[in-house]
Amino acid sequence: MKHGKEIKIALVALLGLFILFVGLNFLKGLNVFSKGDVYYITFPDVTGLSSSSPIYADGYPVGTVRSISYDYTHEKQTRVEADITPDMRIPQGSSAVIESDMLGNVRVNLLLANNPRAKVEPGGEIPGTTAEGLMAKAATLIPMVEQMLPKLDSILASVNALLADPAIAQSLQNIQATTANLTATTEQTNRLMTTLNKELPTLTGKANGVMDNVQTLTSNLAKVDVEATMSKVNQTLSNVQAVTDKINSNEGSLGLLMRDASLYNNLTATAADADALMKDLKAHPKRYVHFSVFGKKDKAADTLSVNP
Repeated sequence: MKHGKEIKIALVALLGLFILFVGLNFLKGLNVFSKGDVYYITFPDVTGLSSSSPIYADGYPVGTVRSISYDYTHEKQTRVEADITPDMRIPQGSSAVIESDMLGNVRVNLLLANNPRAKVEPGGEIPGTTAEGLMAKAATLIPMVEQMLPKLDSILASVNALLADPAIAQSLQNIQATTANLTATTEQTNRLMTTLNKELPTLTGKANGVMDNVQTLTSNLAKVDVEATMSKVNQTLSNVQAVTDKINSNEGSLGLLMRDASLYNNLTATAADADALMKDLKAHPKRYVHFSVFGKKDKAADTLSVNP
């Protein structure tokens, strides 16, 4: 009985150790009972890579890192033992790369080649490289950021000085006033459009009346005998032309008056004599007319006499 208890305790201890071993490997991402194929990947640098790191192909997990063998002689690259699912076919010419994300998680990505004929057999080696992570790219940007910082300080100082300028506040107030004026103008425009919409039928009616009048006038003009009217106009022009021709000729009194110089001179002389007679009549009326109030004294005083 005593030996039986010791055997049971030993079996429980072994079972506990086995469960502990399986659990630790499970936490590491390793499957003790996995039957995956083993491949070897060589890297010049395995910074951040560790056992149980995942292996992906086209974004899908296809295996894990079992172990890492470092070459202390520096004659060869670091060798990584990879446990990859047996359903995975790795074409000849494929490679692997170590990548890390923003959180520092490291994984291996298989870059599969386009080679449908040849493949890497289990136990074969795959060349690997190390990709620059986001932190490495950020480190290359730090010198550029340092060069930009003085410029940023100058820009911020200029912006602060600009914002402190009272003209900015005044401009904002002007913009606010302009916006208010635009709002008022829009309201007035809306009221004007409403009024126009109300008066539009009346204006349309008046326009229709004007068009009717124009149409009536056009109809009346169409009824006018243009040919007869033009014939009368031509006849009138012919008469005017005949009168003008007679005036220009020596026929008739008007033609003689306009073209006979002697008649014009005689008329001018007659007008001059008449003017002189009127002036003498006004100056010496007694030469031409005699009146007797108390009866006639003599025959010369009793009669009207006109002195030549």
